[in-house]
Amino acid sequence: MPSVQLDDILPHNLASTTMARRLILLALLGCLVSVLAAATQHTLQLKASKSNADSEYHVVTHPEFSGYSLRLKTPTLCDDSVKQYSGYLDINEDRHLFFWFFESRSNPASDPLVMWLSGGPGCSSSTGLLFELGPCSIQKDPDNGTVYTTRNEYSWNTQANVFFLDQPANVGYSFTTGGKNVTRTTEAAEDVYAFLQLFFARFQEYAQLPFHIAAESYGGHYAPHIGSIIHRRNKELADSGSPTSTRHINLESIMLGNALVDPLIQMPSMVEYVCDGAFALFEPWSPTCLALRANAPVCKGLIQGCYTTDSWAPCTPATLYCWQALYTPAALKSGKNIYDIRRPCDRLSGENPICYEEIAWVEEYMARPDVRSALGADPRAPPFAACNYDMNVAFMYAGDGMRDSYRLLPELVDEGVRLLIYAGDVDMLCNYLGELKWISALESTHWEAFNAAPFLPWTVSGRSAGVVHQAGTGAGNVTYARVCEAGHMVPHDQPAAALDMLIKWINNIPIAS
Repeated sequence: MPSVQLDDILPHNLASTTMARRLILLALLGCLVSVLAAATQHTLQLKASKSNADSEYHVVTHPEFSGYSLRLKTPTLCDDSVKQYSGYLDINEDRHLFFWFFESRSNPASDPLVMWLSGGPGCSSSTGLLFELGPCSIQKDPDNGTVYTTRNEYSWNTQANVFFLDQPANVGYSFTTGGKNVTRTTEAAEDVYAFLQLFFARFQEYAQLPFHIAAESYGGHYAPHIGSIIHRRNKELADSGSPTSTRHINLESIMLGNALVDPLIQMPSMVEYVCDGAFALFEPWSPTCLALRANAPVCKGLIQGCYTTDSWAPCTPATLYCWQALYTPAALKSGKNIYDIRRPCDRLSGENPICYEEIAWVEEYMARPDVRSALGADPRAPPFAACNYDMNVAFMYAGDGMRDSYRLLPELVDEGVRLLIYAGDVDMLCNYLGELKWISALESTHWEAFNAAPFLPWTVSGRSAGVVHQAGTGAGNVTYARVCEAGHMVPHDQPAAALDMLIKWINNIPIAS
């Protein structure tokens, strides 16, 4: 297939503008039993090594994951009241994935383990840590311009052990040193599974805990693939009956926040959101809405072509057309932040196209030499960037964005993995209308009960937090939560509601209770 250039599909008046290019990229961000334990202890290898002059790591290898090793250190940044680990998963000496782990502030021995993944593709989970839900929040002194962190009272490690993983390689502190770059979600998921196996081999105390995958935005692609691999490998382990040091992973649930899961449903829903919904930005019969409605069927047809073939070739044109024909005009004509339509985009004039000035603070903080040293950032890692737009474009040209991860979820749900979809209602990018449409169509054993269930009011500290729609017992096997007055980054906009939701979900208590 001939290479497709951005200028080939953008309208002439947009093709040469820096803003249009940034908007395209911005929108693409738019993601064990005792026998086995004994075997693991017998084969696990631990050693100390120097990776650079400043950082000593403990290195973990695994006999069944040759080519993978995990190196660790113990920082005290951000929240020195809890145990921390940071370091890298090294893959065949050419791919290196950074992570940062925090124990629970409550009861780390029994509280569940949560893995957080930011989206992009190409955006660092450290951004989610410092900007949304981690133990500390990024701040900037207005007088001297110094960036620093403060304790986050609404951190998700209030009642959970939480780690933040920069994946795939070339995201955040993660990097490559030659060899093959990962540009598809299916490949990235294999590396994450290996990371989990090495992490649990080293930290067996966490391996026994319930494990939850939490992901945002493009994480709606990542999390179902990772969950599917875990579930499949767990079944293979159970069926094999052979002694092995590979661990069963106690996958309890998948949590997806304003996530891109089913583009065929979600992309066209943007037109309804901006033209007809409760948060409409344009008059229903305005020229903008007429043009968007005319473009939506073309977009849908291109995505359908991507869905119905194993070839990746039709998927890149679908990505390029849908973003330039739907999201770019809506963003340009409205002047709004597509992550939060209540506010203008305050970052389009800067180097980073994400519409929050705090993202630049995160980059400045993570680039500080003292922070890099404390976390054990490898000297070979490039300067920290909140989002790597080269990776974003690489995934786009691989056609990954217009693939759906929706098809992986029914088996997981039907076999006991709980699913939570939460959506801030002022996010245009992955809007709540599209989220509800795809989850309502999910063909699981809970489909009929979910669609018959009422929307229940959800309050936090006497204040309306949103509505909840669920099927199943407790917090639900399939649950949808619409979060009021929240954009794409729900824990940033409504931290108390996000923490309330998390605590109830991981304890299997109805959210609307």
